[in-house]
Amino acid sequence: MNSKDIYILAIESSCDDTSAAILCNDKVLSNVVANQEIHTQYGGVVPELASRAHQQNIVPVVHQALAKANIDKKQLNAIAFTQGPGLMGSLLVGTSFAKAFAQSLDIPLLAINHMQAHILAHFIDDDDQKKPSFPFLAMTISGGHTQIVKVSSYFDMEVIGETMDDAIGEAFDKSAKILGLPYPGGPLIDKYAALGNPKAFQFPKPKAPELNFSFSGLKTAVLYFIQKNLQENPNFIQEHLNDICASLQYTIVGIVIDKLKKASKNTGIKHIAIGGGVSANSGIRKALIDGEQKFGWKTYIPKFEYTTDNAAMIGIVGYLKYLEKDFSNEKTTANARFKL
Repeated sequence: MNSKDIYILAIESSCDDTSAAILCNDKVLSNVVANQEIHTQYGGVVPELASRAHQQNIVPVVHQALAKANIDKKQLNAIAFTQGPGLMGSLLVGTSFAKAFAQSLDIPLLAINHMQAHILAHFIDDDDQKKPSFPFLAMTISGGHTQIVKVSSYFDMEVIGETMDDAIGEAFDKSAKILGLPYPGGPLIDKYAALGNPKAFQFPKPKAPELNFSFSGLKTAVLYFIQKNLQENPNFIQEHLNDICASLQYTIVGIVIDKLKKASKNTGIKHIAIGGGVSANSGIRKALIDGEQKFGWKTYIPKFEYTTDNAAMIGIVGYLKYLEKDFSNEKTTANARFKL
């Protein structure tokens, strides 16, 4: 242990995962995530149930993170927490806990933007992932967000394209629901897609201006396609599930890559990084890796555990903000619509 080492406790509670991590500088010592299984039976996240589960989980999760890292709370230099965006009730649990804990230990508080954290997760010091060089384009794709961000430095980011309606994760999950798959359906579409023919069926690519995205039209097209075919053959989904999933995933991946190609051409930037839960999708990962050969890109894909909502990504931004002495105070409040 070095006397100059900075120990940060990070807390993430933006949606339905309660997570706590301990970082020593830019290295992750522990990264504990408690998932909430209760939402599966409702086919989506129920905000009231999410905030209640966070209240139950937060103390055990923080305790476990400290124990796994073999750190005493008195060694902490600061507490970083997700200020937003996210579900208000969920954010309030993490915010309130972080403020009270920081106050009791008399250490600084660091308020973090969740979307910024998805991008800066690439800078966690981990042998299994490469760090992008500036400037780079970041594609943040999750259940609630779809954005292309021009990243000029750690804290100089500009959103140059975003979804006009549904997020990419929503398109996957709602299409899965139409197919009768349980929530969350995105990973299941990915699983079945690997077994199917991506060109078996054609789905439309909704038109969105410039670098923006639109997925609501695609969702509607899937609904009408399934309804029409079920009328002709009640077993259509069972007989063609793999091909439907493969064709749908092929379409969504195509939309993402088309926009990234345009963004790269417009900006002249060939360093491309992805982040967010949907970046775990194997089709998107493969298309990005292929982009290195096809388009001369240098692509950066974070470790799987840093893609979904987790506190380690909050911790790395906390560490970078700590170095800048960019602290928050006890008046800081949760912000459900916190812009990047």
